[in-house]
Amino acid sequence: MTLLKLQHIMSNEIGKRSFFSRPPEPPAGVLLSDPFQSLYVGTTKIFKVPFTWSYMNLTNPHISVVGITGAGKSFFVKTLLIRASYVWNTNAVIIDWAGEYKAWVKQTGGIVVSLAKGDYLNIMDLSGMKPLDRAKQIMTSFDILTDIALYPEQKRITEEALEQSYLNAGFIPSEKPPEGKDAPTLKDVINLLQEKLQEGTYEYPAELENAIYRLRQFAREGEDYFARKSTLDIGKLAQSGLVSIDLSSLPDERFRALAALFILQTLKEKMRSEGFSDIKGLKAIVVLDEAWKVASDEKSDAIMIVREGRKYQFGLIVASQNPTDINEAIFSNVGTSFILRIKFEKFMNYLQGSLNFSNFIRGEISKFGVGQAAVEMAFQTALRFPETFLLEKIQGEEPLYVYTIDMSDVLTQSELSANVLQRDYQFEKDELKNKFIEYNMSSDGIDSIFSMMNSQSRNIRMLDLVKELKKSGIGISNVVAFLKSLSIDDPLITRIIQSSGIENAQV
Repeated sequence: MTLLKLQHIMSNEIGKRSFFSRPPEPPAGVLLSDPFQSLYVGTTKIFKVPFTWSYMNLTNPHISVVGITGAGKSFFVKTLLIRASYVWNTNAVIIDWAGEYKAWVKQTGGIVVSLAKGDYLNIMDLSGMKPLDRAKQIMTSFDILTDIALYPEQKRITEEALEQSYLNAGFIPSEKPPEGKDAPTLKDVINLLQEKLQEGTYEYPAELENAIYRLRQFAREGEDYFARKSTLDIGKLAQSGLVSIDLSSLPDERFRALAALFILQTLKEKMRSEGFSDIKGLKAIVVLDEAWKVASDEKSDAIMIVREGRKYQFGLIVASQNPTDINEAIFSNVGTSFILRIKFEKFMNYLQGSLNFSNFIRGEISKFGVGQAAVEMAFQTALRFPETFLLEKIQGEEPLYVYTIDMSDVLTQSELSANVLQRDYQFEKDELKNKFIEYNMSSDGIDSIFSMMNSQSRNIRMLDLVKELKKSGIGISNVVAFLKSLSIDDPLITRIIQSSGIENAQV
């Protein structure tokens, strides 16, 4: 039997004791902002309070979005851009790495421009900058994308050639350029270096040859997307409503990253040149989705925009399925982070270390379905409530339809019982559709699969899906690549291919 002990306790002593834990959500007055100056996102998971996002009381308007493929990242970004255009008349420039947004932008009446399909950007365009400053920016891009930093002599002669090219074109290196004057191109820089090499007087000819080779990678005939006169005016595009700059047809990651860096540099200079504004709102939002090379390097202008954008009314959205692709300086400086479904422990460790959320939040994130999110906000002043909370589901302009690939037909009973392998893969509709497009599936094939899934409550078994992929003309290598993109291990991929009856698969 337990004995009870009575004590005399003064009321002032009781007043010092906390009997209730702090609720794991900010108060409704913080979650609900002025509807004419905020964007509705969804309701909180615990108290079902409507959450409207506004940057007014945050450190800045920048946002990071992380989550595995299919978690609802692009659905959220599209929702936010549409609502920002309604509420603040905000322009948006999407640096579209994989062509994921172009169909949606066209459908909404926006502008799509495609590099490598008739459009060019001269990375030596000045955009109102002094040539000396622009030359340094170009060298920063090469620092990020190549190993030129390991070769000081090559770096020096390349920068000198950039500056000389501006001088030869009639620009004064230390002065802002006159309007309407065409900038030189990388081909002019290469010609200067070649002339120097042909003179035969340079002390280190091997260094000169390597510098020429490095630049020529971006100026070869047929791949000179950044070494010809620009067909696009980035400054004007930033004032043109909803714009997708499609990079998906560029040859590789280096080309895409060079384009993204130039666009960010140009937008940053436009932001600075326009100066401050007393009018509330956001002039423009720039979206970087899966731009790992651009978002991860501390020298990138993405970090500069995060640090300076608020005072110029520019916002940046950085989205990735791999949080470690986003530099910690971005996480520590953005005003808001949306964390959707995360699969790997190392990613969760990185996020928790960067954002410092509780183990309770970590446990909830691991159980998320499509469209569910944790939200972390950095307020301008210290407040006595948690800055990280849970959203029941992101509520978009359209319903969030979840499509499921069921693995139960390829997992053994013991694997299902032990729960050691993922039982299913869930996707928001557009993300799954874009994934099929990425692996060269025809429109008819995509329609056929969605028709089949719709008839089965938006569900399909893995073996049926693989058979449909093959029937639609997708080669074995692309089927395997699709399965790998789901982070399925090679032995299980082999089992899937063999069980589906597709012959001669190579993993």
